[in-house]
This record gives sequence, C-alpha cells and structure tokens, in this order.
Amino acid sequence: MPWQSQQKYECLLNINNAIITRKTREGLFEAIATQLREVCLYDRCSIQLYDPMDSSITYFATAKGIKPNGISCETSRPLSAGAVANMVIESGKPIIIKDLSSVAHWTSADSMLMAGLTSTMALPLIIRDKIIGSLHCSFKKCPENIMELGGFLEDLCKQISIAIDNMLSYEKLRNINEALEKQKGFVLEKINKATEAFYFTSRKMTKLKNDMDLVAESNAPVLIVGETGTGKDLVARYIHNHSPRNQNLFVKVNCASLASSLIESEFFGHAKGSFTGATVKRIGRFEMANGGTIFLDEIGELPLQNQAKLLQVLEDKAFERVGESTPISADFRIISATNQNLTKNIRAGKFRRDLFYRINTILLEIPPLRERVEDIELLVRCFSSNFAKIMQRPEAQYSSSAIDALLQYQWPGNVRELQNAVEKITILSNGQKLTEADIERLLHPFDFEESPAQEIQFLTRDEMEKRHIKEALERCGGHTGGKRGASQLLGIPRSTLQYRMKKLGISPCSETH
Repeated sequence: MPWQSQQKYECLLNINNAIITRKTREGLFEAIATQLREVCLYDRCSIQLYDPMDSSITYFATAKGIKPNGISCETSRPLSAGAVANMVIESGKPIIIKDLSSVAHWTSADSMLMAGLTSTMALPLIIRDKIIGSLHCSFKKCPENIMELGGFLEDLCKQISIAIDNMLSYEKLRNINEALEKQKGFVLEKINKATEAFYFTSRKMTKLKNDMDLVAESNAPVLIVGETGTGKDLVARYIHNHSPRNQNLFVKVNCASLASSLIESEFFGHAKGSFTGATVKRIGRFEMANGGTIFLDEIGELPLQNQAKLLQVLEDKAFERVGESTPISADFRIISATNQNLTKNIRAGKFRRDLFYRINTILLEIPPLRERVEDIELLVRCFSSNFAKIMQRPEAQYSSSAIDALLQYQWPGNVRELQNAVEKITILSNGQKLTEADIERLLHPFDFEESPAQEIQFLTRDEMEKRHIKEALERCGGHTGGKRGASQLLGIPRSTLQYRMKKLGISPCSETH
C-alpha cells in the first residue's frame, strides 16, 4: 500500500538520523522504538544482542512497554534460555507467533502470557553476514496484518542492524580511548614525578626557577642555553608540566642524533612508499605534539638546509608529510635548547638569523655548576639519598674534607657529572665515610696513573699490600674485625689480616677489637 511505503521511507530516514545523533544505547533504542511505534502498535519492544563467544544474549537497552516477570534486562543469559531469540538466531530467519498459548511450554512464552501478551514476532539483525542479535515486538492483541508487518520490519532491520553495529563499534572505540587516556595519564604522572626534582639554594637558580614559573603560563617559544649537563631537558619538562598543555604530550627530539636525510621524515612524518624503506605511514614529532610541547634539543646541530623548512612550519603552524601534499595543522609550543653560541653560529653562516629570532622569544640561561657552588653539597646529599633508595644500598657518608674537595672541583660536566660521580660513590663506598683522598681519586683518576719516566718509582708487591692494608685500617678507625672492620672491607678473614699485618710489620697498636 502507498501509505506503507511512505511510512517505511520516513522510518528509515528517522533511523538514519538517530544513527548520527545518538551517542548512547538508551538514546538510540529510544529513537528506534519510537519510529517502530509509528508503524506497529506493539505492547513490548526489545533488541537482544548475541555473543557467539559464550553463546549468550543480553538486552541492547531496557525494553519498552510491558515487562514480564522473570525476564530481566540487567544481566546476560544463555541463548537457550530465550526460546524465541534462540530460534531466530539459530535459523537466521524471522519468527512470527500469532498465538503464544500454542507454545506455552516455552519459559519465555509462559512469562509473556502471564503479562497479557498473546502474540510476538522476532527478526534477526544481520550485518556483513553475521548475526549480531534480534528485534522483538510483542502484542496484547495479534494485529490483523501481522504477516505484512513482519515483512515490513524485515526490511527495516537492515538499517537497524547498521545502527546497532555502529553503536557497538563506537562504544568499543570509546572504551579503548578511555583506557589509553588512563594509561597516558599514568605514564605522564610517572614521568612528571621523575622530572620534578630541583635541588638548589643559590640565588642564580632561585631566579631561574621564578622565570620558569612565569614562562610556563605563556605559550611563547623558549630558548634554553647552558653548558652540557646543566639540565636543559629538566627545565624544558618543568615548563611543560606547569603549563596549560601538561595534559598533552611532551615530545623530545635530539637534533644532533638525526641523519640530515631523515630529519624531515622525523619532524613531519611520511606517507607509505614515499621513499625506500617507508613501508608504512609514519606520524611525525610535530603532529604527535599537537596540543602539547615539542622540545628541540641541540637545535644548534640542525643542518642549515633543514632550518628553512622548520622556520616555515613555526610560522604557519602547518606542514606536509613527506610524500603528501595535504597540509596538516598542529597546535604546539616549541622549546629549544643548545650548548652552543648561536650568535657566533649566525656570524659564521651556520644558523639562520630569522630562525634564531623565531625560537628566541624568551631566553633562559642555566648557570654552570661552578658558578653556583652553594648548591653542590645539597645536590650531593639528595643524589646520595636517591641512589641509596633505588639501589637498596647504604647511603654514602662524606667527611668535611671530602665535601671541600667536591666544592673545589670545577665540574666541567656540570650536574650530570656530579650525579654520575655520586652514583659511582654509592656503588663502591658500601656506606663507608669518604675522605678527601677518595674524592680526589674519583675526580682525578688520571693523576694517579704513571708519571714521567724519571719520576717512576715502582713499589714491590709487599709494599703495595702494606699501603693497601694501612688505608683500610685508617678508613675503619683501626678496627680489624666486625661488620665495619678492615677484614670485611678487604674481603679476607680477620685471622688472615692479622697474619699479613704481622708479616708486613704493620703495628696493631690502633686495633681495638
């Protein structure tokens, strides 16, 4: 009949609209059920989903209309427990039962009869030759045109299947995205905690820290300059972590480590097949930093031929993947760092002046460790405590002369060198108190190697052993035994140590045990 065709098309159109506007199961089912109500005056409508993994059925959403006792919309149940759904899903064909009393022995039919329902129809929901569930409409009074309605609903089920499948896919992707966001948050939190450590008392570092807090609130490009090992990476991460962008990625690129031929691909990504070895599409670092911060470390090492491209991207906030011609826009903040004098590089023709002005809106200079000597002891104490906890070793102890030796050293490798030195001390000291000689030996290892030929004085084995035992006794306060005795430090029994002392003429007068 013509009016049926018109209703069919209107119903299909409204279901299509529901697909693109509804974001929840309940909302989508409400829209579908409302449209079906315009076609057939059902007394109960439901959609059941089929899970082939465990052969179970669950309601897509809360059923509309009469709610028979014994049929719950809250939990899943075995397919065999739903007699009508079982027949539809097993056969893949519509089922129309005009008189439910004829199948009253079915559990689900008995529940519907007791609720006043006398007839039902169920239709399979099929997408890509796969049954994903079934649509059910039940009635108190069997419609006279129930067979025609069945054919009409069978046509509608094709569109309903697409709507249900889209919603299930949307939910799956949303759950995956939420899980990834939680993992990302966890990782960012771990990284942030690991990079928040700033130990200082000096005025220079106090001023730098205040500047970092002010800079973090803005979106301006930052150039961090400082010698190797001063902590430029740490400063850049701090700025990102305290900026409005801290919920997005901090993407670090070490320009010195990139081959010049691969810099564009690394920065901006590439299309599949754009060059030999490009077997898959790759997202570049600038695209990854969308919404976050990109940190270009050692930017002074960037080849001149790549600087013009970088300048264009910084100005346009857009780029193209290698092998593609479609512009990609990205919202990123750039932080750069270098240990070079870029002004000299500009004069030498090694760095573009316009790029320098673009990245140098805000300049942060990190003082070398030798210019903030008052921070050294605090750094040593904090590093010693941290390494002791990580390695589960006794914390290193320092005599006043050892601290003085650390303060007098120039630290050409800055904080990184100091941190490495403390790590080595934690491993080798075993909780013993360090002397000035220990620090000198650690910081100036080459000074203890052989001198010029005329000054060489070889010691005999006994002389070397005697000196070694004396140093051990001095470090252990004259104790030969016990957990902190010289025998423990030398790794020999106390009796053996006493025998060697006697043989080598080492006085035991200082021995207390």
